[in-house]
Amino acid sequence: MSGKWTSKQLAWKIRRHGIEMTHLSGGSHIGAILSVADIVAVLFADVLKYNSGEPEWEERDRFILSKGHAGAAIYAALAEEGFFAVQELKTHYQNGSRLSGHVSHHLPGVDFSTGSLGHGLSAGAGMAYALKKNRKSNKVYVILGDGECDEGSVWEAVLYANHFRLNNLIAIIDHNHMQSLDFNENTLELENFGNKWRAFGWHVIEINGNSHNELKDAFKKAEGFCNSLIHKPTVIIADTIKGYGVSFMQNNILWHYRFPHDGWEYDCAVNELYAVKPEGVEDPYTPNGIENPLYPTEKDDINKDHTVSSTWNTNYPENMRRVKVLSETIERRSIL
Repeated sequence: MSGKWTSKQLAWKIRRHGIEMTHLSGGSHIGAILSVADIVAVLFADVLKYNSGEPEWEERDRFILSKGHAGAAIYAALAEEGFFAVQELKTHYQNGSRLSGHVSHHLPGVDFSTGSLGHGLSAGAGMAYALKKNRKSNKVYVILGDGECDEGSVWEAVLYANHFRLNNLIAIIDHNHMQSLDFNENTLELENFGNKWRAFGWHVIEINGNSHNELKDAFKKAEGFCNSLIHKPTVIIADTIKGYGVSFMQNNILWHYRFPHDGWEYDCAVNELYAVKPEGVEDPYTPNGIENPLYPTEKDDINKDHTVSSTWNTNYPENMRRVKVLSETIERRSIL
């Protein structure tokens, strides 16, 4: 079922709502919201089968955002597609709000609450298995973070999905190369990522996850795999940029936790988005952008390396040399 917006319009809406929601609430994770926006927009505009007027519609596709900290992206998409009023987005993270910081199933259109990483794919695999057992044609889509794939429970679900030939299960990795405090490879080596999934028996599609054309082609290919005689689950590894769409947030781990504060942070973020606003879209918060924006000064914290490894570097080769020397010493002692 097609949404009311094109995917590019919806992606812009998600980013603009994300900036406003985190700004108003003081909530975190705008970097992840921005990186996943294109994936979510293409799913809701062109791929998922759903009915906003009947959220529990039996024939809908199931969707889980396993990286639940980027929940504002889902809230924005659901509101724009008519599941609830857009005005409610302003209550994000507020006391008593349905829009909790991580995705909540109390909202219509949300199939599974997430936030504790590593659970979404397991739940999605269970849903896909049940649908297959009931001979249903519905598909299950699960978006994971790449850092989330450090969790062992993810790989248990990967094994399970292959073993039961869950060709109705499609995982999408928001591969923005950053997690928590650093780049993935500085935290726990992940690459060659695609080969890991292939070794576990999955169809693997690797694309630019901020390209709507590549996303649409990937989902068509995934649907073809679903209908093929080779019953295997599919993973789309969507190579994205954390903070995509706002230059000073891109590839800066600071924005995993920081929100756009009053002043140049909010003004510059809004105006950068306003400069690429698609036709047919209105900005509900600042219709003409920020007319007299503040800009950062030399004293402001912008475009600096905030990763843990920038200030604390483990000397891995030196450590390995010490381990080797220690093991050889122990071996000599055992011989003696």
